Amino acid sequence: MLRIGRVLQQPVAVTQKMVRSMSSTPEPEVVFSNKGVLGVVRLNRPRALNALTENMVEQMTPQLLKWQADPSVGIVLIKGTGGKAFCAGGDVLSVTKSAKSDGRIHREFFIKEYTLNHLIGTYKKPYVAFIQGYTMGGGVGVSVHGTFRVATETTVLSMPETALGLFPDVGGSYFLSRLQGKLGLFLGLSGYRLKGADAVHAGLATHYIETKNLDEVESALAAVSSSSPSVSDVDAVLNKFSAKKPSFSLDPHLDTINTAFDAQSVEEIVEKLGTHSDEFSQSLRKDLLAMSPTSLKVTLEQIKRGAKLDLAGCLKMENQLGQHFIAGHDFHEGCRAILVDKDRNPKWKPAKLSEVSDQDVQAYFEPFEDHPHPKI
Repeated sequence: MLRIGRVLQQPVAVTQKMVRSMSSTPEPEVVFSNKGVLGVVRLNRPRALNALTENMVEQMTPQLLKWQADPSVGIVLIKGTGGKAFCAGGDVLSVTKSAKSDGRIHREFFIKEYTLNHLIGTYKKPYVAFIQGYTMGGGVGVSVHGTFRVATETTVLSMPETALGLFPDVGGSYFLSRLQGKLGLFLGLSGYRLKGADAVHAGLATHYIETKNLDEVESALAAVSSSSPSVSDVDAVLNKFSAKKPSFSLDPHLDTINTAFDAQSVEEIVEKLGTHSDEFSQSLRKDLLAMSPTSLKVTLEQIKRGAKLDLAGCLKMENQLGQHFIAGHDFHEGCRAILVDKDRNPKWKPAKLSEVSDQDVQAYFEPFEDHPHPKI
């Protein structure tokens, strides 16, 4: 069975859970603790698949800065509660609600989130993420920019934003544009779900370790004897527990991906896929045609531009893109169809790729009024 987009079916069921409104709970949404040389971040919204809220981001940034300056903390570890998900994304439902009610979250959340993403990407100490279970969207943002990403047999990693009328943000411009061949563009446009070993093969994870060994790995990291553990020290611990990973499930399709996605337009990609009769190509073509045409075209341009920018430049670009999408139609329609009414039948405007002009795409990359940049 293919694991392409399907964001209008199974993956969106996950997204639906990840963006449920916050409810009052005695449990903190994110828990910080110290264990040996480790500073541990535990995302603690298991019923919402540990989806990121503004409150969580606001707590994580100062805590990471505090640990970065603390000589007793040599390594930072981030993980999720519950086993089903590391972090299935960001609370986008609160963003669309804020925009419709003229609130503040839609103007502030992405700035705060991208500031955190940049901090992780430039962190001065080894940063380890246990990406066990669902790791999507914002969950990729708080893991992929760090030094190490440990995938397991339960990992499901994807950037499914084009099916929601959005674009692969949290630095997607940066990390997707730097994958082998056209793999990043394929992942960004299709929302294809990578399992654990595939995430390593693709370059989005660094190690493959069985879930049953994660507690032992954490204890070994906490017990690293060096007062200032190096990247090599941490790598040695992770390598000790690494399991033999299955082969890359996309290997049989890499030629198709590299050929079809070597294109100047989304229409050309769809046309190239139409020349293949195999199930993978036909399913991929069908999935792309179900996505927001605007999202697809902007994402293609976003990833092209991202290849020439550093992480800070990519995040600043995405910060502006996000506000354009919030001001438009498709993001709110995607949230309606998938998260609110749940009819999974979004009515995109424009509805066809041919109706999204080059001028329409370029307008998304213009500065958005006086919207501020992340603090990076």
